[in-house]
Parts: sequence; structure tokens; C-alpha cells
Amino acid sequence: MKCLLLKGFEVELFTGYLTCEHYGISDHVTKVFSDFVKEPDKRNLEYITSPYFDYLTLKDSLLIPRRKLRSWLTNRNLTILPGSTLSLGDSSKFERSDLTSDYHQFIELNYGTKVVTTSVHINLGIKELPELFAALRLIRCEAALFLALSASSPFLDGSITGVHSQRWIQFPRTPREVPIFLNHVHYIQWIEEQLDQGNMHNERHLWTSVRPNGPKRPYELNRLELRICDLITNCDLLLAVTALLELRVISLINNPSLLDPLEVSALSVKELSQLSDENEDLAARKSLDAHLSHWIDGSKITCRDWIAQLLEDVAPLANDMNMINLLSPIHKVLERGNQSMQWLKSCSEGKSLQDVLNQTISDMEDEEIIFSKTSSTLK
Repeated sequence: MKCLLLKGFEVELFTGYLTCEHYGISDHVTKVFSDFVKEPDKRNLEYITSPYFDYLTLKDSLLIPRRKLRSWLTNRNLTILPGSTLSLGDSSKFERSDLTSDYHQFIELNYGTKVVTTSVHINLGIKELPELFAALRLIRCEAALFLALSASSPFLDGSITGVHSQRWIQFPRTPREVPIFLNHVHYIQWIEEQLDQGNMHNERHLWTSVRPNGPKRPYELNRLELRICDLITNCDLLLAVTALLELRVISLINNPSLLDPLEVSALSVKELSQLSDENEDLAARKSLDAHLSHWIDGSKITCRDWIAQLLEDVAPLANDMNMINLLSPIHKVLERGNQSMQWLKSCSEGKSLQDVLNQTISDMEDEEIIFSKTSSTLK
């Protein structure tokens, strides 16, 4: 039986007023809390969890920093804002968090507020390089499904954008064309070429849906980093998405000949990279309702049906590993819609953007209160 993988998160958050307008305070927060770091724009900030195997511990690691931050913000009549774009913000101006940082200046000059978004990056520990690159291939081909589950950015500058993930539409994926990596050597050679040609600022400047990560990129790698997800404020859903990702990767490790696109797909690696990029764009626009192309043979399938198929495929392994209950929030998303779809439905029923965002803020607070009471009881 395959053991659980190490898992950790990089969580980006927006701060703002109780009226849901964005307000930058990261320069103050990071002076008070050492576990938060500044992003180039001061309206958002980030915390990184330590890696754990256990999902209950993971939930603690997600909620403890959020509760701590919210308590501090509440004393200043501020709050944590849901959504992955400047929903009620102002994207016409960049608000630098550190005027002395050359990197922040580079970001502002080259990308502006296109990068002023929030998301959650999911990291899975995979030390064996052949397994890591096989997992990267599979998850690159299925990344659109994880974006669809997480979509939470249908608004920008106080308006409905017409897409479900405005964040992924506007985010400057870099370099624009990223291949399906055949192995570690291929990845190293490609990264070195991009750096030589000036397509990447440094080895971290690979802004794609999924990438390898490790202590010394591109040479020392030990984990897969899924970067495509919008911010998921409900921790149970985030853990469910993580569980689906982990089960998919473990299934691949157990049966590479059945799940590695390099071995299974009828498409070329060039066609696979193009298909994956097109699927991501479609999922950003219509999320669960998007009509995608399957990586096995290019056949059409709705995003909702594909996710349901994955849930069915991983169910036996999930049962064996006592993870089946973790997946239940995904079934609810397939039935009720993701965050963007629920927000847009509320807007169509006459609620304002501020109303729907306030309701989600209230839901986040309720989750933190329940967590606090449960933690106290356990102690």
C-alpha cells in the first residue's frame, strides 16, 4: 500500500475594509507576524504551511494563521477578502509593498496589476525523479480540472467579467509555451535555454499551471507544485482538492503504464502541451461547464463529467487509504457549482457584489470559529 505523500500549501490572501474594498497593509502585517511574507503589491500577502502527511494537521496549519491574521485585522476594522482578483479594488494602479526591492520594481514594470491576484499553491512531496516527472505530465494534462473546482474570480474593479477565473485569464503565464517535460535532463536543458534567451528572469520565473520544485531548482527537486488553483477559502474543499490530486498521483505511481501520458496518450507531446493550455483557457472561462479535450485521445468531454470520472477512478484507492470522506466536498461542487458560479447565481438573483463577498467572509469566520471551538475541546 502506497503511503500518503507530504503536502504543504502556499496561501495568498487579500486584505481590505469591511465594505470589501481592498486595502494594503502587508508591510505592517509582516512586521508583526513572522510567518507571513509580502507580495510585490501590498494589498495581498502570503503564508506557507509546513509539510505534513496527515490531513487533520494540514487543516490546522491552514486555519491557525488565518485566524491569527483575522483577529489582528479586526482590531483595525479590516478583514480578509475572498476571491482571487481585485473584485472591488482598483486595478489601474500598482501599490508597491517595498519601494527598495529591485524584484518588486521588475514585477511592477513588466506585469503591473495582472499579477495582483491570490491563489493557493499545493505542493506534494515526490523524491524519485522519474515519478516526479511522470506526475508533472499527468497533472499538467489535468490541471484545468483543478482550476474549475477552485474558480473564485468572476469579478474585477466592481464588475462581472464574464469569466469564472479572471485571475487565470489575466495572469502572465511565463514562458508562454512550456513543453511536456520528458525527464529531469530535458527540464534542466529547457530551463537553462530560457535563462540564456532572457525568457525567464531567474529559475523561479516559471509561471505555469504545474511545475517541479525543490531546494535548488532546476537541479535538486523533491516536489510537485500545482499553481493553477484560485484561492479556495473553504478548507474542507481545499483538502478535498488536495486529496484528489494526491490520489491521482499515487494511482500514477502505482500504475505508470496506465496513467503516464507519455505512455498512454495517442497525442504527441507537442499536441499534449497545446491541448493542456487550451483546456486551461476554457476552464478559466466556463469552469465546470467547459467542453474540454481529453489527453488520452483528444475526445471532447465536459469538465464536470471528467471530474466525476476521476472521482470514480480514484474511489477504490480512496477507500483503501481511508480518504473517501475527504472527497465529499467535490461532489457538492459538482452539484451546486464552484465559488464563482455560486456568486454569479446570487448576483443574477439581485444581490450586489458586496453582498456576495460579505456572505463568504461570514462563512470564513464561521469556519474559523468552529475550528477554534473544536481545537479547544481537543485540548
